[in-house]
Amino acid sequence: MNNNLITAGFLIIGNEILSGRTPDQNLNFLAKNLAEMGIVLREVRVIGDFEDEIIENVKHLKSKYNYVFTSGGIGPTHDDITTSCIAKAFNQELILHPLANEILIKHYGSENINEARLKMAYLPVNAELLDNPVSSAPGFRLENVFVMAGVPKIFQAMFVASSKELVRGQKIYSREIKFKLTESSIAHDLTKLQQEYPDVAMGSYPFEGGTSLVFRSINLNQVNIAINKMIDLIKILNPNENIEIS
Repeated sequence: MNNNLITAGFLIIGNEILSGRTPDQNLNFLAKNLAEMGIVLREVRVIGDFEDEIIENVKHLKSKYNYVFTSGGIGPTHDDITTSCIAKAFNQELILHPLANEILIKHYGSENINEARLKMAYLPVNAELLDNPVSSAPGFRLENVFVMAGVPKIFQAMFVASSKELVRGQKIYSREIKFKLTESSIAHDLTKLQQEYPDVAMGSYPFEGGTSLVFRSINLNQVNIAINKMIDLIKILNPNENIEIS
């Protein structure tokens, strides 16, 4: 792990995601918001609702990155097993969390708390709650792992709660150039430029009618220098090339 960066992993949990029945809407939101905070999202995994896989992936990601975020599987139904799996990954027991229980009672009324709803108040012993102003049932944090709902509106609300606890990194600057040359025509020059500026992440993304290059780094000056050099190289290939810069 690069000690100059604060990194994160994202574990998307749910058979409904893998089956294609429910499209994931949380990745883009998380990636953009972490980038604005100077936290680099390094890895994303999508797995089903299987105990061994959840435990194994949580253990691996939490030891690899500064922060881990999970989505899905913390609801009231039988297939929502994320919370119990997180507890096992940390070798902790599930307990009826007093504050989570109080929140649910306040939201639903004590007369409406059934076994399914009460399930959402059982959390690992050392869990710290993440506020859920949308549907009340809280997410939680355990060390560097933030466990959140899969429903996008709730996920976003829980992320706002978790963001208060995150250590910000250096701002990551991103600039993009677009042009009509093919990706293969600039591949050699881009490779040499990446070697010259290793601290600037350079991504090439072909689209119908041209190529987009994205330059990202915590050093804006290096980004600007690298972009200007790339523009010069493109102009050598085609002096009349129309280059869009953003």
